[in-house]
Amino acid sequence: MSKIVDVKNLETHFISARGTAKAVDRVSLSLEKGEILGMVGESGCGKSITALSILRLIAPPGKIVGGEIFFDGRDLLRLTEREMERVRGNRVSMIFQDPMTSLNPLFTVGNQIMEPLMIHRGLSKKEARSEAVHMLEKVGIPLPRRRVDEYPNSMSGGMLQRVMIAMALCCHPEVLLADEPTTALDVTIQAQILDLMKKLRDDMGTAILMITHDMGVVAELCDRAAVMYCGSVVEEGPVGELFTNPIHPYTIGLMDSIPTLDGDVRRLYNIHGTVPNLLSLPSGCRFADRCERCEARCRMGMPELAELSPGHFVRCFVRASKTEEGGFQ
Repeated sequence: MSKIVDVKNLETHFISARGTAKAVDRVSLSLEKGEILGMVGESGCGKSITALSILRLIAPPGKIVGGEIFFDGRDLLRLTEREMERVRGNRVSMIFQDPMTSLNPLFTVGNQIMEPLMIHRGLSKKEARSEAVHMLEKVGIPLPRRRVDEYPNSMSGGMLQRVMIAMALCCHPEVLLADEPTTALDVTIQAQILDLMKKLRDDMGTAILMITHDMGVVAELCDRAAVMYCGSVVEEGPVGELFTNPIHPYTIGLMDSIPTLDGDVRRLYNIHGTVPNLLSLPSGCRFADRCERCEARCRMGMPELAELSPGHFVRCFVRASKTEEGGFQ
C-alpha cells in the first residue's frame, strides 16, 4: 500500500487582537489507499480544522502558517486556487459537520448533488439528476425521486446529513474527509452509512479520515486511530492496539470514560480539570495540569511523538520512557 495523503508538521493558527491560537500545531498524519483513519478527541482539539486545512478551506482570521500536505505526491499548499478546485469535491471530498450551514437553502438538494456531477464527471443534466436520485437512495433517504426536488428547509437534520454524504460520495473520491458524519442519525441509518463507507473503501479503494467522538464507530470502522489534544496528536496506532494497550494518559482517560456493561453504572470516570486556553498554552506538555502522572520535566518542554512499537506513536515523557523499560503496564 502507498500513501495517498501525507501531512507533515501542519500548523494552522487563528490570529486576533487577543493573540494567536495554535489550533493545529505540528500535526503529522498519513492515509494509505483504502485505509480508514479515525481521529478522536474533545471538542476544540483541532480535528475539524485539520480536515479543513487539508482542503485549504481555512477562512480568516485562520491561516495555514507551516507544514506540507501531500496528496498523490503533490503538495496541495503549492497549488493555485484553480488547481485546488479540481481536487475539492472530486478527488478529495468532505462531509461537513453541520449540514444546515453547508447546504444552500435557495437550491433543491437534487441541484446541489447534480452540480459536482456535471462539473467534475461531465454528466448531462438528465444523467446527473438520475445519479442524484440513485445517491439519495443509497444513503437511505425514502422516496428519493420526490425528495430530489425538495429544498433543505423541508428536511430533518438527519436527512440533511445524508444529503451531505450523498454529495460527498457522488464523484467516487479517492479521499473522503468525514467530520462527524453519523452524529445526527439514528442507529439504523448510522449502520447503513458506515456500511456504505466500508463498501466505498472496498470497491473503490477510497481512503477515509473519520472524525468522530464515538469510540464505537472507531472500533467498528477504522484501521488506525489518532488521538488529538489541544491541537496536537498525542497518540496514534492500530485500533486494536489503542483499545487494548493505550499509553498516553489522555487516551487512557478516554478509554476509561466509555461505559461498560460490567462496570460501575453509578458513576462514570471523567478526566479532571479543563482544556488549556489556546491563546495561552503552557510551555510544557499541554495535558500536564490534568495528568495524574505529571513530573517536573513534563512542565519544562513539549515531548516529541515517539514510536514505542511498530506503528504505535506516543507524545509523553513518563509513559514512553517507562514502557521502553518494560514496565508501567
